[in-house]
Amino acid sequence: MKINSSQEDLAENKVLILYLLEQINSDITNDGLFKIVSSVNELNYFYFQQFLIDLVDSKLVGKYTKDEETLFKITSEGKNALSLTKDLLPGILKLKADNILKNELATLAEESSIVAEYIPKSENDFTVKCKIVENNDTIFEVKVFAGSMERAKAITDNWKNNANKIYPEILSILLNNNDVS
Repeated sequence: MKINSSQEDLAENKVLILYLLEQINSDITNDGLFKIVSSVNELNYFYFQQFLIDLVDSKLVGKYTKDEETLFKITSEGKNALSLTKDLLPGILKLKADNILKNELATLAEESSIVAEYIPKSENDFTVKCKIVENNDTIFEVKVFAGSMERAKAITDNWKNNANKIYPEILSILLNNNDVS
């Protein structure tokens, strides 16, 4: 059976996802993985999602939830499949992936360390969650009530822009301003 160009593209994109996951060698969010994959190879978000679902369904990629966040990681079956199919990736694409990966991982690590989101409970009831994540572990998290969407947005924006100042202040208050080592 001859592989046509669309089947070849399908296989190449799945192998690219496996290749990047192996290079990352860590858990990664769906958005983080999409950002890297689409930087390497222009890929539609919906196709990416379908490829990722196919890889998860075939147990080549593991999917799990940690701290209310869905994470992905290549499985040992995925590593075996990659070793058999890596040659499907053109060398220029591997080189581009390696170069982009270095830059994107640094950016993703920085972005993922400060997280802020608000969840609407009703029209005037929002829960705001602010946290600091290091190496996929939440080291600080606080949830607060915001009485309006404007307040919720203001809190999340302030956290994203000033977490490096706010976190030490909260920690100091929690420690009752005593220097504990």
